[in-house]
Amino acid sequence: MKNKLIRMALAFLKLGFTAFGGPATSYAMMREEFVLRKKWLSEEEFFDYLGIANLVPGPNATELAMLIGYHSAGVWGFVVAGVCLVFPAMLTVLGFAWSYVQFGTLPVLDGVLYAIKPVVVAILLSALWGLIKPRVKQMVGMLVAVGVTAAYLLGVSPILLMLGGGLLMLLITLFNKTGNVPMLLLVGGMPGVLFNRLAERTAFNLSRLFWVFLKAGALMYGSGYVLLAFIHEDLVVQLQWLNESQLIDAVAVGQVTPGPLFTTATFVGYVLGGLPAALLATLGMFLPSMIIMVIMLMVYEKVHNSTTISKFLTGVNFAALGLMAGVTWEVARTAVLDPLTGVIAAIALLLIVRFKVSAPWLILGGAAIGLIRMAFTG
Repeated sequence: MKNKLIRMALAFLKLGFTAFGGPATSYAMMREEFVLRKKWLSEEEFFDYLGIANLVPGPNATELAMLIGYHSAGVWGFVVAGVCLVFPAMLTVLGFAWSYVQFGTLPVLDGVLYAIKPVVVAILLSALWGLIKPRVKQMVGMLVAVGVTAAYLLGVSPILLMLGGGLLMLLITLFNKTGNVPMLLLVGGMPGVLFNRLAERTAFNLSRLFWVFLKAGALMYGSGYVLLAFIHEDLVVQLQWLNESQLIDAVAVGQVTPGPLFTTATFVGYVLGGLPAALLATLGMFLPSMIIMVIMLMVYEKVHNSTTISKFLTGVNFAALGLMAGVTWEVARTAVLDPLTGVIAAIALLLIVRFKVSAPWLILGGAAIGLIRMAFTG
């Protein structure tokens, strides 16, 4: 068992340092490593675990890693796989965060970030469209997404919007089955319940930072980009510990480093409160999925076959799309400032959609454009 844990740790550390390109890349690399090469699990088991991971909020690639670890080496395998996949990304992000805090006000970095930020907008737009495209014909779900976008831009809490989206989809499904008028009235009254603000401005403290990321990790479905909605609402709008520009910079770092985008929490924590805050934010981000995953292993069959839970999660996923759209709009307003940044965003979007250029290369290309612009403008 000890030797297997060591082999598992080394395999996931390697994946953690090389898994650029988002969760899809991580899935493919894990399948190659553990199904085809090591043969630690079958194709059927791999896809069963992938299904479980997609039912749980939080970083799905990390959750899949933990399930593979559990399958291969029990509880210790569960822990080792999750930690070893996340640790390389966290370490890399910490290096970027340290440099950002030390040199973030230097003109050279400002010039680089000038061109990186519109690239981030293109990445967000591409990710958003990739999630919407296969669902665009689901009219009820798309209406939920549009409503959530509007409500988010009006200031409604992302938590309430995620939960509200799930309940709305569930209630509409029940109404279609029963024709229950009181149920329809309940659905119609939900927007009034959603307009509620939960956070208030306070001085920076570690316990509040931990709560922000613990809440995000426990409630976040869909893409890792949904994390930006929580950060924007709590840390930019409500608490005002972070500004829009820092949020975009955090996304850029998350894109150019390996591992899950959720390690953006590490970057944000370090920028706000140094190493202790970075570690605490990272723990808050990943702890809920570990706890929920343990519970999910015990009740998977019941949850997997439940129509009620399935409809609720469908609504949550559409609400996540709405949040992504709202955040993309907010980010674009502060990143696309002039014709040049508009052109950069458009070209980056074309390269992603038409030529499938990966995000890290686009970020590096944006940095090069920023440096060239600085050389000519002084």
